Amino acid sequence: MRRTDKDMLVTGLKWLAITVVLMFTAPLILWQAFKNQEHAMFWPVCILGIIVACFAVYMGFKGIMTIMDSMFGKKPKSS
Repeated sequence: MRRTDKDMLVTGLKWLAITVVLMFTAPLILWQAFKNQEHAMFWPVCILGIIVACFAVYMGFKGIMTIMDSMFGKKPKSS
């Protein structure tokens, strides 16, 4: 029976903690951008919000995959 790799599990939980922070930060940045559409910095702030939102999704997948690998092991690559 396979045991859980606790170090990898902690790493995955750290990725998910960062994801939670980014999941609150990205909508806040986008809200500020759309609240000030007439401002000259609208586009840079809007693009920054979209990048942070995409990074949150990536970090979420990475965290979940790390947790799954810690519990079930890595899948062997088939050639």
